[in-house]
Amino acid sequence: MTAMDDIRPAPPAPAAPALPRWIAKLTDIESVNYALTNWLPRRSATQAMGWLSKVEQPLVAKASIALWRTFCDVDLSDAAEATWPSLHAAFIRRLRPGARTFRADAQQLSAPSDGIIVASGRIASDSIVQAKGRRYSIAELTGGEGEAYIGGSFVTLRLTAGMYHRFHSPQDAVVERVRYFPGDCFNVNPPALKRVDRLYCRNERATVRLRLDDGTPVLLVPVAAILVAAIRLTFLDTVRLLRERSDPVATLATPVAQGEEMGWFEHGSTIVMLTPAPFVLADGVQTGDRVRAGDVLFDRVVIEEI
Repeated sequence: MTAMDDIRPAPPAPAAPALPRWIAKLTDIESVNYALTNWLPRRSATQAMGWLSKVEQPLVAKASIALWRTFCDVDLSDAAEATWPSLHAAFIRRLRPGARTFRADAQQLSAPSDGIIVASGRIASDSIVQAKGRRYSIAELTGGEGEAYIGGSFVTLRLTAGMYHRFHSPQDAVVERVRYFPGDCFNVNPPALKRVDRLYCRNERATVRLRLDDGTPVLLVPVAAILVAAIRLTFLDTVRLLRERSDPVATLATPVAQGEEMGWFEHGSTIVMLTPAPFVLADGVQTGDRVRAGDVLFDRVVIEEI
């Protein structure tokens, strides 16, 4: 059982103001939500938001954090700090001690992040579910790494804009390969998942291949989204990787313990987690669940020899 690193606790942040009813009703209309978050110039909006979020001017920071908390479901009660110098600092906040506990045993895998399970199930072929009525190829998603996971299981975790944005190792393992894919920055919310074919394969993303102690591979695919669409890894300089290599692939041998921080999103996004057989979804885990980093997602089915 591995708890997150100790961080000095802070008093809880004040509650966010309620969203005006007419705005809430408008954004609840799927077609309007999709149009507002995908028809605008996505890359330009993302670059502008990335710049604004990092402005460390007290009035700008206070106003932008207040606006973020008004429009998003933000829970800061478990944050390590109560104030931040910028919106970006609030996005990538750390948590107070004990806020998450990773409790998978040697035959299980933990959730690498907080999130909502938007899709899950067995991997019967190269095609897996994006949303009802839409599927995509894991070979395309991963750049050809998907074959090892056919017969296994998957979970897709959506991190909303207000959630804790850091992700962690689901088990004791070694990070052996990272590949970064440049791409678009579509929103990854339900209205977009229902309308955009192969959305995860089109967005900016990375594949992070872990190798468990017994040699079993596990693949994490962090997928970026609109507004501050960057993925950052704690064990690899991703900016340098993109800048210096025409084919941004890194071969590594970096050990990570279960619960150890692996990286963060600079806004809400998605992690697709692929596991080979004999891993299956843990009892009670299903699409629609809201999980927290450290919750058990997968069990290894142990077949006893007769």
